[in-house]
Amino acid sequence: MNADPVTPAPVTPAPVTADRIPLLSARNMTKRFGGLTALGGVDLDLYAGEVLALAGDNGAGKSTLIKCLSGVYQPDDGQLLFGGREVRLGNPREARELGIETIYQDLALAGNLDVGANVFLGREPVRRVFGLFPVLDRPAMRAASQQVLESLDIHTSLDRPVEDLSGGQRQAVAIGRAIHWKARVLIMDEPTAALGVPEQRKVVELIGRLKTQGVGIIFISHNLSDIFAVSDRILVLRRGVMAGERLIHETSGEEIVKLMVGG
Repeated sequence: MNADPVTPAPVTPAPVTADRIPLLSARNMTKRFGGLTALGGVDLDLYAGEVLALAGDNGAGKSTLIKCLSGVYQPDDGQLLFGGREVRLGNPREARELGIETIYQDLALAGNLDVGANVFLGREPVRRVFGLFPVLDRPAMRAASQQVLESLDIHTSLDRPVEDLSGGQRQAVAIGRAIHWKARVLIMDEPTAALGVPEQRKVVELIGRLKTQGVGIIFISHNLSDIFAVSDRILVLRRGVMAGERLIHETSGEEIVKLMVGG
């Protein structure tokens, strides 16, 4: 299990009080594949401005859970609530329209396109030349991309192909895309994997800025150092069920590992 040290700037956790309505909730979330129960009755609450970490070994159910939360899978049992109201997601597009964005480990970026084109990938604005011919509105894409990156204190060339950017810069572009499209819940799957320590630190800083903007973040990582650096709470899964949930300041890496392996 990777434990490369990442020391972030201190981030004040969002207070969780009884009168606050969770931004996103799952109740008894269950998903079966044939005779295999990949997810068995998982409950989850995520609040605005909070980072909830999902921890667990391979096969624990983390990927299945986030795919149920993002519309990739439809659960066999259970209830999903957004802002206290029940929702049913038929596909990822419906999740994005609601405000749930997912950044997978591969980032889903087009390496040959520049930053603006990636921020608007699949949702490109068009303008009409002479009132007749539709063309991509590249100035609008560039201006909007620059604005969202500046709001996150990200400084990178907007003209370079994304494949020429560093791993941390590509992660920043993916985060910027989610924020431009008004993400209220951001699911981040292994966002620091394969990054060097300086780039890991940059991603940690970006997550801190998202918290201050009220974005609720679900953070999936095998790196316990990163989990303890950014998270307010940790939900541990083991073999598709909840093994435990802990506030970050009331637990330790040793306890989380014991929950993960059943020790």
